[in-house]
Amino acid sequence: MIPLPAGEVIRTKLVRLLYFVGAGAVCAVGINKWKEIERKSMIQKQQQLNDVVQKSS
Repeated sequence: MIPLPAGEVIRTKLVRLLYFVGAGAVCAVGINKWKEIERKSMIQKQQQLNDVVQKSS
C-alpha cells in the first residue's frame, strides 16, 4: 500500500463517508416514495371497492 500524508487519509475517509451517507439518503428517499405509491394504490383500490358496493346497494 502506498503511504499517504495524513491530510490525504482524512480526505479519502471523508469522501467514503459522504458516499455512504449519500447512498443511505438515496435509499431512504426511494423507500419513502415506494411506500407512498403503495399507500395511494391501497386507497384507490378501497375507493373502487366502495363504489362497487354503493352501486350494488
